[in-house]
Amino acid sequence: MFQKKANHLRRGTALILTLSLMFSLSGCGQSSSQKNTGNQVTITNVSYDPTRELYQAYNEAFTSYYKEKTGTDVEVVMSHGGSGGQARSVVEGADADVVTLALAHDITLVENAGLIESGWIDEFDKASSPYTSTIVFLVRKGNPKNIRNWDDLIKDGMDIITPDPKSSGGACWNFLAAWYYADEKFGGDEKQMKDFVAKLYDNVSVMDSGARGATTTFVENGQGDVLLAWENEALQSVKEHPDEYEIISPSISILAQPSVAIVDQNAEKDQVADVAKDYLEYLYTEDAQKIIGEYGYRPSDENILNSFSDKFDLDMKLCSIDDFGGWDKAYDTFFNDGAIFDEIYNQ
Repeated sequence: MFQKKANHLRRGTALILTLSLMFSLSGCGQSSSQKNTGNQVTITNVSYDPTRELYQAYNEAFTSYYKEKTGTDVEVVMSHGGSGGQARSVVEGADADVVTLALAHDITLVENAGLIESGWIDEFDKASSPYTSTIVFLVRKGNPKNIRNWDDLIKDGMDIITPDPKSSGGACWNFLAAWYYADEKFGGDEKQMKDFVAKLYDNVSVMDSGARGATTTFVENGQGDVLLAWENEALQSVKEHPDEYEIISPSISILAQPSVAIVDQNAEKDQVADVAKDYLEYLYTEDAQKIIGEYGYRPSDENILNSFSDKFDLDMKLCSIDDFGGWDKAYDTFFNDGAIFDEIYNQ
């Protein structure tokens, strides 16, 4: 009970951070004339937690490309946080010109608020998903708890770190990967599946609002036996601390597909719609796809993805959101108030 109360405090913190973001990007944002002065253009990319390093490198490449192409200087203002919270901040007034979020459902929230035109998912290649990822286990070096698969996470005494599906897109992917494993294990017996995933979440000691916060809890604060992590987050942690952490690939995971979109209403108001489109299109270029792979995301270009086969476990069995009927159905079934996540977490 104490654990779950502590986790709910985390959720309150997430709300405060979301409101802070809304005011910082709207109340102190730039006017349209300030964002586009002809030779100087500013666009704002509202993204999710683990993309910080990726977009730092990508933005540098894009601004150089755009300067050479057009003679115009571009400044990219970044915002990061839990994907669900980021989507709500845009709905509530954060002045995003593009969103690069953890899952399509979060962009649909912005679309439903009238800020993004319908059909956005077909505006860019690969269902507007220029890179993918998956969910892996990050453990202490030597894997002292001998964690090999999802079954190991429900053992007594296991201490799991994962973010909150109510605010984090990565957390939704985590949950669905675990659920799919249980579905395969128990042949679709929903009672056994619920019991399995409930045991897993009973072992969660900290539920941060976003994936980067969960990584900080595990890596920097030294809490937990295992982190349910975006593959790119786990790779970054191992790169920075090779003697302290290692990655375990479970037998079954999920094809996590982050999505990108122009926030049409804001981009047109800010007079940066053309730049915003170029910004997202450039993600599909060969140079950008290589940057994506270098920073631990799986390039959508199959040839470039295969060139990173030494980095990614390309033999993992991956389910997809289609196995859950799409995001609208998945949210109705699992993540909306009173759905399966609330049912098992609050029991």
